[in-house]
Amino acid sequence: MSDVVKIYIPLETTALSLGADEAAVAIFDQATDRGLEVEMIRNGSRGLSWLEPLVEVETAKGRVAYGPVTESDVKSLFEANFLEGGDHPLKQGLTEEIPYLKKQERLTFARVGLIDPLDLEDYRANGGLSGLEKALGMDQADIVREVTDSGLRGRGGAAFPAGIKWNTVLGAQADQKYIACNADEGDSGTFADRLLMEGDPFCLLEGMTIAGLAVGATKGYIYLRSEYPLCHEILNEALQVMRDAGYLGDDIQGSGKSFDVEVRKGAGAYICGEETSMLESLEGKKGLVRAKPPLPALEGLFGKPTVVNNVITLASVPWILSNGGKAYADFGMGRSRGTMTFQLAGNIRQGGLVEKAFGVTLRELMEDFGGGTLTGQPARTVQVGGPLGAYLPEQQFDLPMDYESFSAEGAMVGHGGIVVFDDSVDMAEQARFAFEFCAAESCGKCTPCRIGSVRGMETVEKILRGEHVDQNLQLVEDLCEVMEDGSLCAMGGMTPYPVKSAMKYFPEDFRSPRTQTE
Repeated sequence: MSDVVKIYIPLETTALSLGADEAAVAIFDQATDRGLEVEMIRNGSRGLSWLEPLVEVETAKGRVAYGPVTESDVKSLFEANFLEGGDHPLKQGLTEEIPYLKKQERLTFARVGLIDPLDLEDYRANGGLSGLEKALGMDQADIVREVTDSGLRGRGGAAFPAGIKWNTVLGAQADQKYIACNADEGDSGTFADRLLMEGDPFCLLEGMTIAGLAVGATKGYIYLRSEYPLCHEILNEALQVMRDAGYLGDDIQGSGKSFDVEVRKGAGAYICGEETSMLESLEGKKGLVRAKPPLPALEGLFGKPTVVNNVITLASVPWILSNGGKAYADFGMGRSRGTMTFQLAGNIRQGGLVEKAFGVTLRELMEDFGGGTLTGQPARTVQVGGPLGAYLPEQQFDLPMDYESFSAEGAMVGHGGIVVFDDSVDMAEQARFAFEFCAAESCGKCTPCRIGSVRGMETVEKILRGEHVDQNLQLVEDLCEVMEDGSLCAMGGMTPYPVKSAMKYFPEDFRSPRTQTE
């Protein structure tokens, strides 16, 4: 064993909530008491949430993982000689050989959990900055063409082709342009943006800078969810490191080109995940949805041409510039190119993040990675794409995860959140909740969303009480049609997705004997 052993313990929200700081202190204290020298590196999470806090030790054979490690486990780890990879009930083996990780295709998340998130040299040694350095020597149109060739589409939910959006902003004539990163990750069961920002913040900043160079923007904003205080702290530290190294600010690396980024915190409104509502909030106004046109790409932030992209979209750009758009497009299927960061949550045994090429099935994600339900009961349904996503029944678990396959079934991939429910779920209650959520989170600007959500919740409650069930089911169908066709944005327009899918695939829950009084 070398004199100093490197130990990696995540400085990440999930790990911290499960005692990572306490475990780190206990490890340091034990090492000091035993006269052992250790170097503690606070990395990001590998995305194996069910094993957090996941402690890794650097050995001659590679990094060996132990988890979940709590403060009370630390003494026994030292007694098992874990600093040399000794056997212990919590030993998971070589980190890179853990099946959950080994079966993934990590492009965007290649460094998350591997590096010190705020060490720029560690970032560079693992492929960071090569995309930006390449972009600094390219024409703007060539950068946009590389992104277009990659087939990258918006990872925030809308799945709009990034290259088309960038090209529109590039062609717009204006004295000022902006890059706006939507980091208001509010969908249920999603945490990919947070893991990326906490574990590899330079990747996001590099992607935003490349976007700025591509379209001629000199200023970027990250609209950060207020519930992510650790992200806020890490991003601001990362910004200063990038500025000090000459990769942000005026005259980036002597190129004569400028770009800088500012972090702005939201105030807890789900609707501000919608791009125009987010722009309103960034301008200091109430987060009300804007009517389109004009498109944000032409009249966005402060009325100027603006690229609005999600965290994962922008964080995918450095890999694309470094390795080429065609290399990225080699992953995936059909019009869904590259990889997607799927997040397993809800009633699942092995919750966490899985980066896979489009085309993997729901069943593979739930069973091969997730290990089935936590309760051991059969999975009855899965909601994909957040609270506005459809509920899919067991017979659709073999559906490939790509945009077109899901769209054909009246569903959406969205941000990649996958929330699993076992056979104890009441789908009529879930339909009621969809309307309730919309009523609580609507910005109130358009009538179909503001009023429709309240009337929808009231009508489903009547169904639950067994009042005129047939008539009220038809009324819900009609109401869903009005909300889909008449709402200003996806908040009201997609609330019918979970409602209609629950009614279509689980009709028995709306006619249960416990509710029928007709």
